[in-house]
Amino acid sequence: MIHQLLVSPDDNFEKRSLLECLQILLMRRELKAGLIQDLHMDWGGGAMAPPSHYVNPPLSPCLPLRRLPEANVNLGFRLSAGMGCFQSRTSNLHSPEDDPNYGDKPDHEANDEAGDQDQVPHFKEYGLAELRAATKGFSSELIVSESGEKAPNVVYRGKLDGGRLVAVKRFSKQSWPDAQQFVMEAAGLGKLRHKKLVNLIGCCAEGDERLLVAEFMPNDTLSGHLFHWDKQPLPWAMRVRVAFYIAQALDHCNSENWRIYHDLNSYRVLFDEDGDPRLSSFGLMKNSRDGKSYSTNLAYTPPEFLRTGRVIPESVIYSYGTVLLDLLSGKHIPPSHALDLIRGKSMLMIMDSSLDGQYANEDATKLVELASKCLQFEARDRPNSKFLLSSVAPLQTQKEIPSHTLMGITKTEQVLPTMLSPLGKACAKMDLTAVHDILLKIGYKDEEGAENELSFQEWTQQVQEMLNTKKFGDIAFRDKDFKNAIEYYSKLVAMMSVPSATVFARRSLSYLMNEQPELALRDAMQAQACMTEWPTAFYLQALALSKLGMETDAQDMLNDGATFEMKKQNNWRG
Repeated sequence: MIHQLLVSPDDNFEKRSLLECLQILLMRRELKAGLIQDLHMDWGGGAMAPPSHYVNPPLSPCLPLRRLPEANVNLGFRLSAGMGCFQSRTSNLHSPEDDPNYGDKPDHEANDEAGDQDQVPHFKEYGLAELRAATKGFSSELIVSESGEKAPNVVYRGKLDGGRLVAVKRFSKQSWPDAQQFVMEAAGLGKLRHKKLVNLIGCCAEGDERLLVAEFMPNDTLSGHLFHWDKQPLPWAMRVRVAFYIAQALDHCNSENWRIYHDLNSYRVLFDEDGDPRLSSFGLMKNSRDGKSYSTNLAYTPPEFLRTGRVIPESVIYSYGTVLLDLLSGKHIPPSHALDLIRGKSMLMIMDSSLDGQYANEDATKLVELASKCLQFEARDRPNSKFLLSSVAPLQTQKEIPSHTLMGITKTEQVLPTMLSPLGKACAKMDLTAVHDILLKIGYKDEEGAENELSFQEWTQQVQEMLNTKKFGDIAFRDKDFKNAIEYYSKLVAMMSVPSATVFARRSLSYLMNEQPELALRDAMQAQACMTEWPTAFYLQALALSKLGMETDAQDMLNDGATFEMKKQNNWRG
């Protein structure tokens, strides 16, 4: 097979030595190399020995490369007329690709069913010191629980070392005496992922402390938007969207065998950076070892809970009905009173007067009827989550309008997540593990001139030394041995006469992993100098700038990276 490697005019091959030309090809293609066995150069006059030093024959714009079976490679460079050709007879050599684990795809795959969850951090156990620092010693100023410090289990806003905002739930003392059981249940819940859930990303069990860590939602709770609004009431279309999204979340939980949700209410529905409603994952975890569920108000609890003190799957449907009442009325109406109004066909007395009639009566009636079904006294008479979905889905309106627009939330100048590539999203969320996985997956492809992979087996000692250094650097980077990765990549940078953007990018992340953001920023800038419109270089600069506390500059870099990402995609489509 003949492979054509197109050379950009920017490469200026005519001004480069043969070694430099080979280096460009080798770094761009992530090629294998082997020991030199025979090297023959036919220099026009028929001499069969290589010259003692490199000369600079002008190279034509296209270098045809022939790949032969197994390890034997016959390589030809098309030189200017009369300059001859360069051939190599090869033998096998162990290379990093011979390692069965080399190049394995990382375990960081997106779940299409669960939405855009590929960038949610993997569940982990946090140290108590880390969470104490994130919450400033569990400062009362950072409490976000609806009942403040009076709540049995207090939720704090926290900021981890990497800059990620989180919600930290601190359980009351002795709620979970068995640390192992707590971690086991939390880890099980940590596997649950969905775009309509506030996902659980970690826990901590040290001494008598029991803590859960989840994504932080910046735009308040449903309770706040319904009962304590300032500028405008929550519009009808958004209320129906909340009902639909929460039904989706509950149905997904059921499908994953998480059928119990403890104390579902309007405080458990939170709004993310896009204004989309999400169901808190904290409610899926028991509040104590014995499964006791604390309720905000006994008047709103399912009848069976009052009798037994326990929640069953049908209890969750009852609680969903109370959330529907909140959405319909904009105020707290005890279910028993609401049912009396429904039976008396006094729907107007239920509806929120602040809506000023801006809703379809037929749709409101259907939602009231659904609430009535959910609030049935006997658990067996209540519908299931599939029925909730089928009932609410047809009521959706203005689906094309983003949630933040419907809610009147002013978004800050930032790139929407849909505009960012997975790497951009990982950098925006400061998820270094995800960045590492993605850079591994990308490899050196962005520096390739074509998609085909070739295999060089034998070059000069100088090129061989460079390739061995690259090999050891790549293995260290793959194995997350970032200290050695920095060492090998630094040697490689010193050896290269033609810089590699990918090497600078990998060393940049390695510096970040070693808490050296200044050096990481320098390397990310070097990567940009190599490839001026490479999104990866901008994303890594954004990550380093965030680490340095320069959030405005970091956001600018994210915007630039997304712009070049879109430009590249448009070029592909064109």
